[in-house]
Amino acid sequence: MTSTARSVPSAQDYDGTSPFPADRTESPPSSGRRMYVTVTGIIVVAPFVGLAVAIPLLWGSVVHLTDLVLLAVFYVVSGLGVTIGFHRGLTHGSYTAAPALRIALALAGSLSFQGDVIDWVATHRRHHAYTDRPGDPHSPYRYGTSLRGQLRGLVHSHIGWLFGDDPTSHRRFAPDLLADRGIRAVDRAFPVLCLLTLGLPFALGWALGGSWVTALTALLWAGFIRIALLHHVTWSVNSLCHVIGERPFRTRRHDRATNLWPLALLSFGESWHNLHHADPTCARHGVDRGQVDVSAAVIRFFERLGWVRDVRWPDPERVAARRLRSTA
Repeated sequence: MTSTARSVPSAQDYDGTSPFPADRTESPPSSGRRMYVTVTGIIVVAPFVGLAVAIPLLWGSVVHLTDLVLLAVFYVVSGLGVTIGFHRGLTHGSYTAAPALRIALALAGSLSFQGDVIDWVATHRRHHAYTDRPGDPHSPYRYGTSLRGQLRGLVHSHIGWLFGDDPTSHRRFAPDLLADRGIRAVDRAFPVLCLLTLGLPFALGWALGGSWVTALTALLWAGFIRIALLHHVTWSVNSLCHVIGERPFRTRRHDRATNLWPLALLSFGESWHNLHHADPTCARHGVDRGQVDVSAAVIRFFERLGWVRDVRWPDPERVAARRLRSTA
């Protein structure tokens, strides 16, 4: 799958506080782009519609333990597929995975309903290339640093960017994945995997509970609610982790990535975002005492099993060189 992107606005004269320059090459969205926006809208809205429709099933009753267990299992599998597979592995090359694990993680990440793997990686690489300046697809500083601009920017960085007509070039930002037959196959299978990520909870709920009611409650909790929760945790890293939190490490000019500890567990360590932007290929994002990084722990586990190699663990000298102040 390929994508054509329009030219990125010049950031040469960007001062770090003004709204991003307007893109003069903007044109009306094509029919294909309109279809993309429509599908994106369905992906974003469907979990909440499903929740609203399914609420009567729970009215006056208590959710079953089975539903919560299924939610946790699917959240962990799909969430780690994003953080370890899509992000630290495929986007940044923080480690080299065995071929079977590489594909398995790409499949798991696709179950998150966050888009096909190649587009996800290309978009995130573009974010790092133009962080918080013109060209960044989801910077909260797109509309400037005034209160009104910042609030508008937060909405844009959290969810609004998904509906924009600003595709990212796969050939420019993910040529390695376009050349990978296995990843291309996973990319093409994304629509089927979206059905699977909803169908599996429904089937397991039916098998474990023996009725259509237990099947639907499992679909609600392990399907729709799990997807919605993981979406907003991921989007919060895009938005909140560039606006509030601590910045103990030096990043590039205009890059305002922060550490936001309340999201650390739910994001599996992704909200230690400041160090990640200071050292993007590092396999561990939470490098200071008490910074829980579940994704890094799982990568360490895979390394001990011999399933990954060449892991780029934090180098004390490199970390110290990027540190602005003590976090003790």
